[in-house]
Amino acid sequence: MDYQTDAVVIGAGVVGLAVARELARSGVETVVLEQGPHIGEETSSRNSEVIHAGIYYPPGSVKAATCVRGKRLLYEFLESHQVPYQRCGKLVVAPPGCGREALEPISQRASQCGVEDLEWVDAAGIGELEPDVDGSWAILSPSTGIVDSHQLMLALRGDLESAGGMLAVSSPVESGAVVKLGTHRLTVGGATPTDIGCKILVNASGLSARSLWEKLVGDAEAPAQYYAKGHYYSYGGKAPFSRLVYPLPEAGGLGVHATLDLGGQVRFGPDVRWVDEVDYSFDDSGRADFVDAIRRYYPDLNEDRLQPGYTGIRPKVVGPGEPAGDFTLFGPQQHGIPGLVSLHGIESPGLTACLAIAERVAAMIFGKE
Repeated sequence: MDYQTDAVVIGAGVVGLAVARELARSGVETVVLEQGPHIGEETSSRNSEVIHAGIYYPPGSVKAATCVRGKRLLYEFLESHQVPYQRCGKLVVAPPGCGREALEPISQRASQCGVEDLEWVDAAGIGELEPDVDGSWAILSPSTGIVDSHQLMLALRGDLESAGGMLAVSSPVESGAVVKLGTHRLTVGGATPTDIGCKILVNASGLSARSLWEKLVGDAEAPAQYYAKGHYYSYGGKAPFSRLVYPLPEAGGLGVHATLDLGGQVRFGPDVRWVDEVDYSFDDSGRADFVDAIRRYYPDLNEDRLQPGYTGIRPKVVGPGEPAGDFTLFGPQQHGIPGLVSLHGIESPGLTACLAIAERVAAMIFGKE
């Protein structure tokens, strides 16, 4: 064995870094392996950078619990580490002709999940808050925000390294074996191929979670994995909104919504296109559908200001036409292998939930959950 450590976390996205930070701060010697040349180049940097309130997810689900707790932990972390963010708030808008009952399921679900700060806004109130938004009713979520995801990951990495942890980029896991008792073994490629042994192993590889599980464990016990690709369009010129604006949720996502970056620029997205492989190319053929979706709540959209931005891919544990899936934290209690936790379907609100997910992973490893 070329190198021996207490713990290896595979994947240096926001969740992998948060998990590694949690382990290192618990006194566990921790190494993070990232196949790419930089941290967070996939799901963690190709999203809306929204801090979610926790209003969409089924009560009792892992998504609901980790989002609500994670939001509080994340705001505290951003303050203490001086990471740029803005608590700008969000409107979830029912289109003209819909009654308040269209939003009632969201309100009820949020209350059951412990989100108690939502406010009802009628059509006149929508006009006062966001004059360019057209809707019959809306829910205002004042605790929703936006964050610089890259600065967040740098801060997590800083804490990891301050606690003695180490990050190795351009270090893909080529093969390995997990064992019932003893040391898990990994063969790591890159410029200097290395064999690593560890007693704790966390698969936080996001889009590669299922394939990595099969590479290490070699059976079909882990959850299935599907890819949902989303396109984002940037909107040139002055922002028409001061808050995030969301339509009613749709199958596979939250609908084509309007978000802001910390520079005040608006972007619209994402849509949902099911794909079989990771491909970040931008397909502008869906522009007309985007325009139609946006004009349902923003009728004065100037289509000429809409420009292709970027794409992201969300790892999901359920496919098209199925009910929304939950985060799957696949640990020793489920598969019987000590020290191994495999994370599947970590899509939105994974950024918001990252610190709470890290707590849960540590509890699973140390037998406290």
